[in-house]
Formats: sequence, C-alpha cells, structure tokens
Amino acid sequence: MKVLRLTILSIFLIMNSTLFAQTISFYDFKVKTLEGKEFDFSSLKGKKVMIVNTASKCGNTPQYKELEEVYREYGDNLVIIGFPANNFGSQEPGTANEIRQFCTENYGVTFPMMEKISVRGEDISPVYKWLTSKEENGVMDSEVTWNFQKYLIDENGKLSGVINPKEYPNSDKVIAWITSQ
Repeated sequence: MKVLRLTILSIFLIMNSTLFAQTISFYDFKVKTLEGKEFDFSSLKGKKVMIVNTASKCGNTPQYKELEEVYREYGDNLVIIGFPANNFGSQEPGTANEIRQFCTENYGVTFPMMEKISVRGEDISPVYKWLTSKEENGVMDSEVTWNFQKYLIDENGKLSGVINPKEYPNSDKVIAWITSQ
C-alpha cells in the first residue's frame, strides 16, 4: 500500500511539474526599436520571421540591400527584423541614430530595426538566448558565428532553421523557405 501511495505521489508530482513548466514562446518577447518604441513579437503571429544580427562596418553589410529587397517582395508573409550587434570585431560601434541614418541613407531599409544588443556571451539578449538554446526554443542549439546570421521562424513561432552569415537572404534556400506553405 505504501509503495502504491509513493508511486501515485511520484506520478502526480511529475505531471504537476510538467503542467506548470514555463516555456517561453517566441511571441512572448517584447523588444525596443532603434527609436526606443516597444515592439511586441505577438504582433508577428501568422507570419514568417527572419531575425538577423546586423553591423554597419562588416564585409557582410551589403546584405542590407538583399534583406530590403526580400522584405519588399515578400513583406505580406515575411517580417525581417534587424538587431544591430557589436559582438564581432566592433563592427557596429554606432548609436541608434547613427545606425538608423546609415541603414536609411545607404540601403533604404524599411524593415524593423531594433536597438543594439548582444547576440552572444554573458550579456546575450533574451531573444538570442531563445534563438540559440534548444532548452528555450525546443528545436536546436546554435551559436551566432558572425554578423548577418539569419534565424528563420515559422508562422507558428517555431524556429525553422539558421542560415550562415555568408549566405545571402535572397538565396534559393531562403526563398524556398519563405514561399513554402
């Protein structure tokens, strides 16, 4: 009888901890734009999202052009979100105003740009912690290897994949993902 009670209690505790476990959803995040306004990821439900860590003084910086082209062409179903980061070679030293001016004047960027964050290390932003940790995103672990790495989020807020920084945002692989149902 005692063993039965312990077994039932154990099952109850396991079920209880599973039921009340807090899982962070992609849609739970709120961040600040370059202009300091709140941007709520819950507004992205039903859309595919590409998150890119950007930098103004990087060999990959010209990818802003392709990012903007993809955003303009597929913007009804895709949101591109840029997160300036200074983690690699101090290639994003600018202030929010300088970053906005650079992106607008040089590449005509209209997709949402967020405030500068850290994409790795001890001061990693919560969004990037979610993107890079299987424990948080439920799909995979990854590491941000350089500027312009792309994270793909599906219409249900699930991480779909990671695109290498050197691969352009208008590559066949990325376009196939954007246009897939």
